[in-house]
Amino acid sequence: MKKKKKKRKTKNHSKPKARLIVNPRFEFFNELRDLILKSSPAQKDKMVQNINRLGRVKLAVVAGIFLNKEQPDPNSADLLIVGDDIDRRKLRNFLKALEAEVGKEIIFAIMDKEEFKYRMAMFDRFVRVMMEGQHEKLINRLGI
Repeated sequence: MKKKKKKRKTKNHSKPKARLIVNPRFEFFNELRDLILKSSPAQKDKMVQNINRLGRVKLAVVAGIFLNKEQPDPNSADLLIVGDDIDRRKLRNFLKALEAEVGKEIIFAIMDKEEFKYRMAMFDRFVRVMMEGQHEKLINRLGI
């Protein structure tokens, strides 16, 4: 008969890790949060490259969680992409990766160029809220 070797239990004697907590009532809490969460220009460049790979993108607008803001209007989105021949499989993979990076579900809208122009001309509420609210244009080939 073979004897089983007993595994020794080792105790971890390292010091506990320090935790930092921010008081949400701190006078400059929002500014501190925005400073920490603000994305770097390199991340935005990477996002633009990934969006361009989806198809013939004419306009890409980010708002909401990308600007560290909660959704003030239910008719708003975090990401608006206007373009033609958008590859749905690439889009799905792009959104999954983006949601994993952000840590939240991304509310997005996709339109072709003609639909977007029509909705702009008709003063569509969704488009108006996106374009008049706080946003950032990552790609703007429509001259808007």
